[in-house]
Amino acid sequence: MENVTDAVNRIPLIGEKAPAFEADTTQGKIKFPDDYKGKWVILFSHPADFTPVCTTEFMTFAAMEKEFEALNCKLIGLSIDSHYSHIAWLRTIKEKIEYKGMKNVEIKFPVIADVKMDVAHKFGMVQPAASDISPVRAVFFMDPEAKVRAMVFYPSSMGRNFQEIKRMIIAMQTADTYKVATPADWQPGDDVIVPPPGSCGMAKDRVDNAQKEGIKCLDWFMCLKPLKLK
Repeated sequence: MENVTDAVNRIPLIGEKAPAFEADTTQGKIKFPDDYKGKWVILFSHPADFTPVCTTEFMTFAAMEKEFEALNCKLIGLSIDSHYSHIAWLRTIKEKIEYKGMKNVEIKFPVIADVKMDVAHKFGMVQPAASDISPVRAVFFMDPEAKVRAMVFYPSSMGRNFQEIKRMIIAMQTADTYKVATPADWQPGDDVIVPPPGSCGMAKDRVDNAQKEGIKCLDWFMCLKPLKLK
């Protein structure tokens, strides 16, 4: 039987509606999903302010914010530190920290002050086996319908790969727009996977007409094609 702690910390599953929340942030109060209708959203947690790994991550996300904006994607950060701690940390980053050529970095996306862990618990970010006093390093991807599309968890010692996070957004948007799938190590511009045929007759037609349709079939169930962008 599921105990109360497990129920509170339940991780929302892929395809489910993401939990709704209101929260105080460094950019004022926000309401999810109401304030983000029609947008992709990346909600990411960090264990604590004034920590080195998190500092490099926030600087990198801030440096890439316009790239995510161009993908119709909004960023929301979170930790259980106070609003005042967030402000002091972000000010320190802007005034004192230089990393990989990035300096004077201003964090403009909202950072949730989740002191009571309300949002962290809703997204299963507090995992007692890792830490019962701070959220793990998590990333949740929500689509314009506020559905959870992907999630990634990292140990506290490992910084996130932000090019991969961006690639994931592009891959999911590509799959939605063109009704295709993306193969291993796919990068924008690479061939995409055509959905498998649904019957024996369709499989034969697919293979027989592959060249005419600009499709490369490795076998009846595995065909790729270049993507013609809309």
